[in-house]
Amino acid sequence: MQDIMTTLRQLNRPRLLVRAARLGAKDYNRDRHLQRILGYGALPRSGPALMRLLELERDMDDMRRAEDHAYSLSRHLDLLIALVGEARVLNAMQVAQGARV
Repeated sequence: MQDIMTTLRQLNRPRLLVRAARLGAKDYNRDRHLQRILGYGALPRSGPALMRLLELERDMDDMRRAEDHAYSLSRHLDLLIALVGEARVLNAMQVAQGARV
């Protein structure tokens, strides 16, 4: 099985969506954004949060590709912003752990 970061790098999404997600991720606040997307309660760690976000985003992308009327561009963008934000959090944690070893 691929690791999460490899899976994220292999996502193929429209360039404009990815660009908007990267810009939105600059203001990503885990407590506020992740709570709204995943529901209220205890926040999962970044790895499990990324896995759940990937599932939700994949479903949303399937709706986009199928031109489903229930597709929400703003919801899709929220999911992509959270994916980018959580990936940055996870990457920073891995870098910090590598520096401590």
